[in-house]
Amino acid sequence: MTRPRIAIASDHAGVRLKEALGRHLAAKGYPVEDLGTDSGAPVDYPLVIRPAAEAVAEGRCDLGIVLGGSGNGEAIVANKVRSIRCAVCWSVESAALAKAHNDANVIALGARMVSEEAATAIVDAWLEAEFEGGRHRRRIEQIAEQERR
Repeated sequence: MTRPRIAIASDHAGVRLKEALGRHLAAKGYPVEDLGTDSGAPVDYPLVIRPAAEAVAEGRCDLGIVLGGSGNGEAIVANKVRSIRCAVCWSVESAALAKAHNDANVIALGARMVSEEAATAIVDAWLEAEFEGGRHRRRIEQIAEQERR
C-alpha cells in the first residue's frame, strides 16, 4: 500500500508538535516533507504555511498538515491557495468529518489547543477517513466553481 506524501509546516508555536507528528507519521510509513520552521524563534506563519499548501496544490505532496498556536491563521493562509481545502481540527470527530464531508486535503492544528496525544489521534483519524462523495461531492464542486470566478 502506497502511503500519501504529507507536507508539514508550522510557525514557532507549533514546531515541537510538528516534529512529534513528523516522527509519528514516518514511523507509520508516511513520506513526510517538513517545510519548517525548525526552531522556536519567532517567524511569520504565512512564510512557512503557504509553501506547504502549495506543495499539495501543485501535487508534490498529496496532503498537508499545518500548525500554529491556534491553527486558525494557518488555515486562513492555506485556504488562500487554489484547490486547498484546509480544516481546523480540534478532535478526532472534527478530523474525520473534515475528510468525509469536506474532502480536506490539508488540516490545521493548534499546538496551544490540543495535546500531542490528541493531535496524533486527530491526524490518524483524518488519514484513515475516506471522502463519502454523494451530496458532499456536489458541494466540493460548488466550492471549486466559486474559486474559478
